[in-house]
Amino acid sequence: MSIEEDLARRLSDLRQAREWSLEDLAQKSGLSRATLSRIERTETSPTAVALGQLAKAFHLSMADLFGVDRPAHKASLRPSDQTIWTDPDTGFRRRSLSPAASGFRGSVIEGFLPGGAVISYAAPPLPDLEHHLVLLEGALAVTLGPDRYELAAGDVLRFRLNAPNSYHAPGPKPARYILTVITP
Repeated sequence: MSIEEDLARRLSDLRQAREWSLEDLAQKSGLSRATLSRIERTETSPTAVALGQLAKAFHLSMADLFGVDRPAHKASLRPSDQTIWTDPDTGFRRRSLSPAASGFRGSVIEGFLPGGAVISYAAPPLPDLEHHLVLLEGALAVTLGPDRYELAAGDVLRFRLNAPNSYHAPGPKPARYILTVITP
């Protein structure tokens, strides 16, 4: 099963478990009913922004949205166990290095944001999500509410997510980073 099919099934299962119609989810997420239907039928891949809105509607972290209801993984994860998802709008690539799983509060992702790309989220999906971001390559401007941080390779930014936020790779090179997210 592809990551898009797995994500579509997971989103549909989350909605149905809450006994929400597509219209209910549309009202809670701010996405159109038609868009949600196309996502669930794998006719389109959701963007990072749309996934952020869905995570907020379901009261889940983005990592949990990708890995909710998964049993605890084995201790050792090979690259074949690490799913890769790509945002169709920005080219942002998200690799689940240590995905969300039952019994664990944290997850680790590798992010790759092409030079010039920006991803903005209007609100965090959950209050107080703990983040530890290590920039490996390139430059990254992170905006957390009114605060802006300019990161260079090797810099670390740690924060609790409680405000609108955005990530910009000013380019021309891409930004590659490791992000650890811990749910409260």
